[in-house]
Amino acid sequence: MTNHGGEHQEQHAGARWERLAPGVARRRLPGWDATAGAVAGEAGVLVVDTGATLGEGAEIHREVTELFGLPVTHIALTHDHFDHVLGTAAFPGAAVYGAAGLAGCLAAGAEELRGSAVRQGVDAREAAEATARIVPPGHEVSGELALGLGGGRRVRLVALGAAHSRYDLVVLVTGPDGSPDVVFCGDLVEESGEPQAGRDATPDAWPAALDRLLALGGDDAVYVPGHGAVVDARFVREQRNALARRFGVS
Repeated sequence: MTNHGGEHQEQHAGARWERLAPGVARRRLPGWDATAGAVAGEAGVLVVDTGATLGEGAEIHREVTELFGLPVTHIALTHDHFDHVLGTAAFPGAAVYGAAGLAGCLAAGAEELRGSAVRQGVDAREAAEATARIVPPGHEVSGELALGLGGGRRVRLVALGAAHSRYDLVVLVTGPDGSPDVVFCGDLVEESGEPQAGRDATPDAWPAALDRLLALGGDDAVYVPGHGAVVDARFVREQRNALARRFGVS
């Protein structure tokens, strides 16, 4: 009975994760359609963003471990919004990475995060529990950082500065097998709705950040938005131009 249940859980987890390349997958989380990503290395897995609650983070942790049969050893947080960071405490022992400045922002801004989560529909008790256990990155990225996950896979964390948020970070994955690069974009790119520019956005820098993103990934990469379906370089370029028109920048 136990084995049968385990097989059922693995199949269920696999159905919810979209395979993007060998050892690379993503899941569209319920509620805000936020992306969680996973990149398997030789001995562990990098998770990209951790969900909106500790429960969501725990589910991501369990499913990724089932999918790849490896522990989660690294976390990359693409920015500081609640639906991308509040599940991080569900990954004890993982090394957490974020753009330079993100650690201080999360440490000082827990109450703001809690309020934002509750206003967007997170249960107040779950929001309070997650923000009380907020995990600021212990490894901050200025510019670009290569992660050695092993297995011939190259992973680069690139801090693009302030654009959608104050601390936007993207994850570029290059496989050993000739498959297309995969770029986890965070909310610099959104597919399931118009890109959101809150009070912490820097609109006049956003198009330039997408120019840099396109230069990193190139025309053949798979681009994974922070919300919505996987897109291509043409979509990113069109969204870049729409943002430039919207904000009156070149």
